[in-house]
Amino acid sequence: MHPLIDIQNLSIAFKDNEVIHGISYTVSSNEILGIVGESGSGKSVSSLAVLGLLPKKNVTISGEILYRNQNLLTLSNKDFQRIRGNEISMIFQEPMSSLNPSMTCGKQVAEVLLQHQICTKKEVKATVLALFEKVQLPRVEQMYRSYPHQLSGGQKQRVMIAMAIACKPKLLIADEPTTALDVTVQKEIILLLKELQQETEMGIIFISHDLSLVSEIADRIVAMYKGDIVEAGETHSLFTHPKHEYTKALLQSKPSLDVRLKKLPTIQDVLAGTVSNEVVSAEARKRQHEIMYAKAPLLEVKNVSKSFFSKAGIFGTSTEVKAVDDVSFSLYEGETLGLVGESGCGKSTLGNTILRLHKATKGEIFYKGQDITKLSKSEIRSLRKEIQIIFQDPFASLNPRIPVGTAILEPMKVHGLYANDAERKEKVIELLNRVGLDASYYGRYPHEFSGGQRQRIGIARTIALQPKLIICDESVSALDISVQAQVLNLLNELKDNFGFTYIFISHDLAVVKYISDQLVVMNAGKIEEMGEADAIYANPTSDYTKKLIDAIPKGI
Repeated sequence: MHPLIDIQNLSIAFKDNEVIHGISYTVSSNEILGIVGESGSGKSVSSLAVLGLLPKKNVTISGEILYRNQNLLTLSNKDFQRIRGNEISMIFQEPMSSLNPSMTCGKQVAEVLLQHQICTKKEVKATVLALFEKVQLPRVEQMYRSYPHQLSGGQKQRVMIAMAIACKPKLLIADEPTTALDVTVQKEIILLLKELQQETEMGIIFISHDLSLVSEIADRIVAMYKGDIVEAGETHSLFTHPKHEYTKALLQSKPSLDVRLKKLPTIQDVLAGTVSNEVVSAEARKRQHEIMYAKAPLLEVKNVSKSFFSKAGIFGTSTEVKAVDDVSFSLYEGETLGLVGESGCGKSTLGNTILRLHKATKGEIFYKGQDITKLSKSEIRSLRKEIQIIFQDPFASLNPRIPVGTAILEPMKVHGLYANDAERKEKVIELLNRVGLDASYYGRYPHEFSGGQRQRIGIARTIALQPKLIICDESVSALDISVQAQVLNLLNELKDNFGFTYIFISHDLAVVKYISDQLVVMNAGKIEEMGEADAIYANPTSDYTKKLIDAIPKGI
């Protein structure tokens, strides 16, 4: 049987920089091929070449991409338009930037159907609604009329899948389709893609940096590193007996659910043979907790609620949405409290309420014994120095027009730290070194850094004010597994050195379990379960917590 797509000796260069070095692989009908690797390994670039989406200027492509014995690299733009979206389709990583914000979701899918003449104008709405049902979207009529911003991350991704499968493609390329999604939504998307593949017998190229996740969907796996294929094979054997050090490194970088290592191994550690297997024992953890919990709490959240009100129409009635509903917990100095739950459960709203970015509707928040819900504007300003946040998206939280050194120096100036700018600059360089960057980065702009480097800059800016409490809001959710390991190690190291206290917000229970002392599980604005992180993972009492644990990709 001929493969559906046969890539032979593909090389891609941007100007003089070759990023793909003569790779070859095949995908057959009714087969799922997983491509794994870190950012910059060439996974997405090679898939964009398959779809003819790479720019023509300053890009050199050699080799062959054979689809039904036709070399796609020789096609004109017009010929490609006939195939793209019709016979070969793609689900992109970020649905919000891939969907048109000014068009309803139904119209966007209808446009694809009409473009490729799959159905008539009369039939198009019924066809879109049927597709929405197929990808298990709720309230399909409402979804048809909704704009992308009105949908959750998982729902937007389902719209993207509906668009990608609208023309019943022979080959579907899924580029990191679940990266920033909840573990439960991630599991649903994986099951959905598997179902669709079995039903239509299409071939799928599933791209991810998470080997455990890929092993749950793929028949075969290709591991890419710096533009080369370093290992390829059947999923079970590659996952259980990886041959190449890089494949082993991808498996080891994910926090273990059984053993708590003092330092997570990064890709670089594994490749250099410098992995530390030092474990945090249950006894040492218990002793540390006894000392920590003997002191008075640093932060006490008492019966806090936060409601938002939405108004329908000009004279419409106000509808109350309780984002946080009667939440109470205590946080101790030097502790990491993990706040976990699905999107929309109220985690970030609670974090923003503690930061006083939102005003609590009800309840009290005591920081060092003082109720901060009653502070004046000037008092809140000085509190900002004590309580800081590391945002989920470091690119969006950095000003693209300001060099990163200035961005880190600015809050020091605002809060009057150090005598002058020369002293502040010295401190900024010290902070950059602290987070694994050097003085040469001071004058560079955010776009010149990788995602992991930008997150380090965000951390440097946060710790510049020497805060007591840091809220990490999904601060590793969109990072590669190896970069995630580096950032988690850095947060633990800074905590040991500076005595920081963290509230670590995430939907990834594996990460939260690794980094946390205490775990708070939230669902629909309320606390579902609370207690010592390892104890909750070993014996969850709530069905919701069990569902979150079951959804963690554990691999083969």
